Amino acid sequence: MKEILAIMMGGAFGATSRHLVNMWIQRLAQGTFPCGTMTVNLLGSFFIGLCGALLEHYKVAAEYRLFLLTGFFGSFTTFSTFAREKAELLKIGEVKTAISYLLISNILGVLLVFAGYLLAKQIIHINN
Repeated sequence: MKEILAIMMGGAFGATSRHLVNMWIQRLAQGTFPCGTMTVNLLGSFFIGLCGALLEHYKVAAEYRLFLLTGFFGSFTTFSTFAREKAELLKIGEVKTAISYLLISNILGVLLVFAGYLLAKQIIHINN
């Protein structure tokens, strides 16, 4: 039960954070390109790599890992919105924008998870 509550709490904070960051970035960027969703997904990718490696190394309790990785970052990032936005771009004929969004998000997302992981390893190395 403690693990479920940890996920629920992390999810509430993550979804709220996603909404606020998404609105802020989209307001700054203006236009049809979904910068807000891309930003939260890329930030989430980097920090899930970083935090995942640190939490694993320091053997943090399962409920804290679930709070942060599954709850917070699981709801901070959003695949369903990403997919819907690509479909909307295609529907309005923005094929190049949709493809750019797909490639940037997927390629950078994976690279940022790895970059976060590498940064965590450096932090661990410095602190040992």
